[in-house]
Parts: sequence; C-alpha cells; structure tokens
Amino acid sequence: MTVFRTTRPLRFGDCDPSGIAYFPSYLNILVGVLEEFFAAAGKPWSVLIAERRIGTPTLKLDLTFLKPGIHGDLMDFSIRVARIGNSSMDLEHEVSCGGEILWKANQRIVATSLETHKSVSWPDDIRTAFMPYLENKNNA
Repeated sequence: MTVFRTTRPLRFGDCDPSGIAYFPSYLNILVGVLEEFFAAAGKPWSVLIAERRIGTPTLKLDLTFLKPGIHGDLMDFSIRVARIGNSSMDLEHEVSCGGEILWKANQRIVATSLETHKSVSWPDDIRTAFMPYLENKNNA
C-alpha cells in the first residue's frame, strides 16, 4: 500500500489571535491536500471538473483533534484509502507535527455528475489510480 504524504505550513491567517490553529482553517487546508492527492494519482481536479464534469464532494467528515497546531508548524499530512465503493471513497487522514499527531480525520467523498449533481460510479481509470493507496484490496 502506498501512503500519500505532503507537508503544509500553518500560516498566520490560519490561526486565531493566540497563534493557535483556528480549526475551520484546517478544513480549507485539507481541501488543498485532497486536491494535491488527486493530482499525485494522475487525476487532477482541473481535468475531472472542467473536462470530465466529475465532482468529488464530501459526504461525511469526522475529525478528532489531539493537540493544537501553532503558527509556524510544518504539518505532515498522510492519506490512506480505506475503501473504494461504487461511487464513494473512504479516506483516512493523519496530520502530525514533529512526530506528534495533531488531528485525524475520516472522510467519505463521492463521485458526482456536475450536470445532474447525483452520484455516479467511479470511472475505471479513477478507481485504478487509487488502488495503490487502498489499505485492504478487499475493500474495492
């Protein structure tokens, strides 16, 4: 199994006046990391959205905060694919700094038609692109 990894800084604008991460900012950062994950798998959102008219909205998101992030922290993100369904994909996120976990998230995204805004099956090429990140190949 391959794990997607990237690093992002916690910037001044992501923090409250005390210098601690403002938790809604984490969600904005997470969207950018997810976009980077799709690009790394060879399925950039710019192509999915503009050319193939496929969206990937979040259906469910469960976050657990373990330690506050501080302005200037370099956050290490990792993404694993827990399950690939017919039209949904379950992702496990872990965000750490200096080897300590700051927060975790379990996210379900769904493939949708941008024409009808209804779920659609993952195209075979997209499903195949994410198979290396799947923890248990029986969850496809």
